[in-house]
Amino acid sequence: MPPLETEIQGKVATLTLNRPAQMNTINLDMAKALFETSLSLKDHPTVRALIITGAGEKAFCAGGDLAAFDQHGDAVGEHLHEVTHYLHGAISRFARMTLPVITAVNGVTAGGGLAFLGFPQFVLAVDSARFVSAYTKAGLSPDGSSTWYLPRVIGVRRAQEFIFMNKMLTAKEAVEWGLINKSVKATELMDEAGSLAEMLAAGPQMAYGRIKDLLNSSLTTPLETQMDCEARYLALSAQGLDGQIGIKAFLGKSVPHFVE
Repeated sequence: MPPLETEIQGKVATLTLNRPAQMNTINLDMAKALFETSLSLKDHPTVRALIITGAGEKAFCAGGDLAAFDQHGDAVGEHLHEVTHYLHGAISRFARMTLPVITAVNGVTAGGGLAFLGFPQFVLAVDSARFVSAYTKAGLSPDGSSTWYLPRVIGVRRAQEFIFMNKMLTAKEAVEWGLINKSVKATELMDEAGSLAEMLAAGPQMAYGRIKDLLNSSLTTPLETQMDCEARYLALSAQGLDGQIGIKAFLGKSVPHFVE
């Protein structure tokens, strides 16, 4: 059974973390599969939105596969360097591709699973989902971009509490903290994610990519530099096909059709 399943329907791709018996934990094979998939989707000719979810009903992703890591004994550090090389490469590409990304959390999310909450533009979760860092419980420090994204998404103080104290959040609390956008019934998760993906897939892809770039750099870029980037991207968007279509539709009070 492949550790990652990819399904493309129309203009929406769905990636399913596919190790349900291991709570969809990340091993080297899954990290490699995520990296390879991020490369194939980066410039895909038809895909315009991406959904990431997990197989089974128990867990979305319970982090790294500690049992598999432990098998490497004294070479575990070298092995983890390889795993994180592929995982972090995938995260970087998912974060920077023009495709809008939606994570549909179907269960427990812990450790490295938090990686899939930072870079997406929208995160939905089932009402029964739980979220926990879990790193310090195993004597570990975080990976998967969580120390970069969590302070930006929920604030430094809450990030410290979440990571240091291994605070367990319910789906309701995760919404209140701003970690996820919305919690839904389990029977509604994929339908809601699919509807959102279809809406985004019909939107202006180049504008989406520029917005992602601007937001990713906003907390570390000086004000004037950020506004220079905004001006450059606005001009490029207005000159592009999507911008021309959008402006004409707006002025004509009609619905823009960005997808041919």
